[in-house]
Amino acid sequence: MTNIRDEIIAARRAMIAVRGYTGGCVVPDRRMVPLVPFGSDPFVVCEIKRRSPSRGDLAPVHDAAAVAGTYARYGARSISVLTESEHFDGSLDDLIAVKSAHPNLSVLRKDFLLDEQDIEVSYRAGADAVLLIASCLTADQLATMHARATGLGMRALVELHDEADVEKARVIAPELVGINSRDLTTFRIDLLGPLVLRPSIDWPCEVVFESGIFTEEHAAYAKTSGFDGVLVGEAVVAAPERIPAIIAGLTGTGATRDRGFWPRIGEIRRRYLASTRPIIKICGITHRDDAEYACELGADALGFVFARSPRKADLAVLRTIRDLPVLRIGVTVIDAEHPELDPDVGTALSEGLIDAVQFHGDEAADECFSFAFPYYKAVRIRSDSDVVTIGTYRSPRVLVDAYDPSRHGGTGKEIDPGLVSLAAEQQPLWLAGGIGPHNVRRIIRDFSPELIDASSSLEETPGRKSREALAVFFKEVENAGIV
Repeated sequence: MTNIRDEIIAARRAMIAVRGYTGGCVVPDRRMVPLVPFGSDPFVVCEIKRRSPSRGDLAPVHDAAAVAGTYARYGARSISVLTESEHFDGSLDDLIAVKSAHPNLSVLRKDFLLDEQDIEVSYRAGADAVLLIASCLTADQLATMHARATGLGMRALVELHDEADVEKARVIAPELVGINSRDLTTFRIDLLGPLVLRPSIDWPCEVVFESGIFTEEHAAYAKTSGFDGVLVGEAVVAAPERIPAIIAGLTGTGATRDRGFWPRIGEIRRRYLASTRPIIKICGITHRDDAEYACELGADALGFVFARSPRKADLAVLRTIRDLPVLRIGVTVIDAEHPELDPDVGTALSEGLIDAVQFHGDEAADECFSFAFPYYKAVRIRSDSDVVTIGTYRSPRVLVDAYDPSRHGGTGKEIDPGLVSLAAEQQPLWLAGGIGPHNVRRIIRDFSPELIDASSSLEETPGRKSREALAVFFKEVENAGIV
């Protein structure tokens, strides 16, 4: 498989060998512009770039300084300028132009910087901060470049991707860290990835969520997941008018509604990284004894149905199980017949009886955040075209379930294996649909799901779980990891 990061580094080394560290641009012999502290509120870093390896051409940028001015008019105070030429069509000329035209803005040089000479050139060109990608550097290089940048008065945004990067960074304990949701080897985005790594950063610092931020709810997701700022690229290059909403997501009331659901999902995922075990959600709980037994066996999450169903949840029951050490998810359906959020769901969220909402109806991508937060979307799939819709939703994960023309869930139907494979190519797989003791081992081995959602196949009657089925189910989950 092609490693895009290594290709970019090789291309940049070749460019330096021919054109030097300035890339052929005329950089002043000394810094001509003031240093402005990087990362002031609102900590939304808006990026200027023309293209990317994953998306190709993004938007024409004929005048980088004019783009920065537009960003500033929409409220941005920190600007990232991508100066890599071969893959992003940037240059130091862009950075010089931006800082010269807007000396009061704080400017980050974003590039695949390789040694101290890059730091010196960045400073002279007018950068107030530099990006240091830990995976591109040895521990000694990272320490040396970080020391030089801070010694010149710039901030260094140290970008981390995995535990090896964290080990390099921990030695210098940088005050500014970025976690990129984009895998630089493949350039694929995983919005949950930064939350899995975030607990490893065990020194005092500000942490920036990089990549994948397009909307207010994305920014709120980052803020409520322990991030102090966001770095936004494609979204604002294409539509700078998005900036105020993204600022609102990071600083406004939307960022106060979460109860830590996604960080806890990240912690559970982190716990299982070394094994094949998926996150297990047992849905359709209506009685405390079923909830207790599922938790005893190892359930990570419980689902409570707030829809017309024999498994309809009772708030009184939910109030009796708030002590159980498990995530609680309210499942609801919004459609033409029920166009508003069930009031019981709002009550459950406000009282802390549930940690998140699973939307299992016909909710549009731009509606869910206004109904409830945190949430994730469930999609019923029956064709390739249904699978494609997974990527249109904004939640970090989308649950895939079997399609039924008359029921939204709890049907006992399995999804066609070919469609499951296609769904797994879209994102880490969250899977529902006819999963029970008879097939869970095979499903784990065939598809490596990140989360499994089981309900009707574990019941004696609708709404009542079978203790025997639950015990066998969890045993089969355990057996799936035995070779």
